[in-house]
Amino acid sequence: MAIRLIVQNPDPVLREVAKEVTKFNANLHKLLDNMADTMYHAEGVGLAAPQIGISKRVIVVDVGDDNGLIEMVNPEIVEREGEQFGPEGCLSIQNLNGDVRRANKIRVRGQNRDGETFELEAEGFLARAFQHEVDHLNGILFIDLAEELYDGSARDRREGEE
Repeated sequence: MAIRLIVQNPDPVLREVAKEVTKFNANLHKLLDNMADTMYHAEGVGLAAPQIGISKRVIVVDVGDDNGLIEMVNPEIVEREGEQFGPEGCLSIQNLNGDVRRANKIRVRGQNRDGETFELEAEGFLARAFQHEVDHLNGILFIDLAEELYDGSARDRREGEE
């Protein structure tokens, strides 16, 4: 597949509300494959289509747990529970981290690459990653939510970053 260029803030595509996906075809499959390749190449744990300049409601997440790679099209968080507070970073905002308050447990509904609807429960770091990526689809960046921002250039990219 292909590794795509990751769009950097303040590119306007990062502030758009992404469009719903209605066609589940080879183009979408290629997009998902390219997004996963790009995320792994950048050593991230999540990527939203707007981060590669495509304003569509598509995300990929892999936090390194038993779930492995999770692809979700048209994701929607339908339930939130509890609270967690911790560090986040973003592949589209280099060398900056921030402490963000998120739900600790969520239920997400979306579609797979073939258009079949499914739901997923996520907790802890996986829940944080999903919330971060879904925010991207709504034009929201972690810097909009962070209670404190700080230099992230020396932090471990797999811990607290997408």
